[in-house]
Amino acid sequence: MISMNEFEKELAKRGDLVYEYLTSARYQERFVPEVIHDSVYLYLSGKRGKSLRPAVLLFSCGAAGGDEEIALPAAAAIEVFHTWTLVHDDVIDRDCMRRGGYTVHEEFRRRGADLGYGNDDAMRYGTSIAILAGDVQQGWSVSLLSELQERGVDPDVVLHLIRMMETDVVLTLLSGQTFDVQYSKAPIESLSEDKILGMLWRKTGALYEFAGKAGAMIGLSTTNRENELVQAISQFTGRCGTAFQLQDDILGVVGDTKKLGKTVGSDIREGKRTLIVYHAFTHADEVQKRHISRILGNENASAEEVREVVDILSELGSIEYTRALADSYVKGAKEQIETIPGSRYKDLLLAWAEYMVKRES
Repeated sequence: MISMNEFEKELAKRGDLVYEYLTSARYQERFVPEVIHDSVYLYLSGKRGKSLRPAVLLFSCGAAGGDEEIALPAAAAIEVFHTWTLVHDDVIDRDCMRRGGYTVHEEFRRRGADLGYGNDDAMRYGTSIAILAGDVQQGWSVSLLSELQERGVDPDVVLHLIRMMETDVVLTLLSGQTFDVQYSKAPIESLSEDKILGMLWRKTGALYEFAGKAGAMIGLSTTNRENELVQAISQFTGRCGTAFQLQDDILGVVGDTKKLGKTVGSDIREGKRTLIVYHAFTHADEVQKRHISRILGNENASAEEVREVVDILSELGSIEYTRALADSYVKGAKEQIETIPGSRYKDLLLAWAEYMVKRES
């Protein structure tokens, strides 16, 4: 067994490897003009993430008998791929904060204002730079995957991973994001738990599933998706990815703003149809339903009004219901890898699964 403290050290170690790889001069000097460099690296420098996706790719490679060092370009690729989705997601959601700082579009809106642009032009400038930065990052992620060949990975495996990422993952993830946008305007009663969970898997679980699958394929040097070990690890990471999003939704209503680096309650103002909201609405009385409907999706809702909705979500047991469901996803995920050979890497995968639902940010 690996303690959570020990796991966090191992996670940080992988994060350091990935970010050292990404911030090397050979990459940084490619991005011109300066505004593209700064926007591409805004989330990849001081505001770096926890590296949960690249770490699980490396752990999965090790659990399949592979060498982490060989898989490092793929780990870097998945972090950059994830980053472009965040940049564009922030534009769609009109979020101004990410990881305790400004989002890309907000940072460059402010820089546009400093250049003397009017309000509308500064906003358009910030949005344009964010879209371009995300486009650059997506292309970079493909380039990073191609570097696996330089480390001795079979070219057929490299091409297979690129094809999966740029077809299966992109289409699945963007369909999930589309459903998320559409659901935020749909009557809650028109949805279902299965629809919401399906959207969450598409939005978040699919990329985690790819991380596990890619790591296992590199470790085994195979393109066979039906390989038992590949299947076991990818199912494990995909289920944990859905649990991660459920935990994210919980933190979005009861988390600590300082730890999260973003405003708690923003999902309520944006009208997000999270499982928490759906469960509460289907168990609320008429008075509670009217109250939820009045505030949900109101961008100008006060902090007090948001707290009132959170109180209703809590009273109806919706937060605990979602937490229990996240735990059940992790439990089911662990069952997927029960039969894989025991190793330090398997222990790291199990600790990673626990971290996904115990994290506070």
